[in-house]
Amino acid sequence: MAKYTLNINQKQVTVDADPQTPLLWVIRDEVGLTGTKYGCGIAQCGACTVHLNGNPVRSCSLPVSASSGQQITTIEGISENESHPVQKAWIEAQVPQCGYCQSGQVMSAVALLDKNPKPSDDDIDAAMSGNICRCGTYTRIRKAIHNASNEISNGSN
Repeated sequence: MAKYTLNINQKQVTVDADPQTPLLWVIRDEVGLTGTKYGCGIAQCGACTVHLNGNPVRSCSLPVSASSGQQITTIEGISENESHPVQKAWIEAQVPQCGYCQSGQVMSAVALLDKNPKPSDDDIDAAMSGNICRCGTYTRIRKAIHNASNEISNGSN
């Protein structure tokens, strides 16, 4: 076990963890932020997506030792009240069905729009390709990203 100081959602937390413990389990079990989900455990489905220094990463395969001293943002850190343009667009477009993959989907969409505020359908498909929605709401996801893009472009964020 080792002590790690993590910056999660702009708050410093210190945890004791084995260096190889996936960041996902530290976020959920040690810090108590349960919005980030476990999906596959092999970084293939995207349910566990968080931001590391603004980039989407799969927290199920990233050891906590690689996260120390970096900026980590979870779904809870996007907004306190679902006011982020992506979250609002997700609700408006009724994207979730079962909802399980949604925190990872939202995190990938936020990262996309931070880097490319006016993405094309191809840009969206490429950025979201690592996130699996078992309910198949991909058309709604794309629509929500375009809607969020429009809201961001209009200065509503």
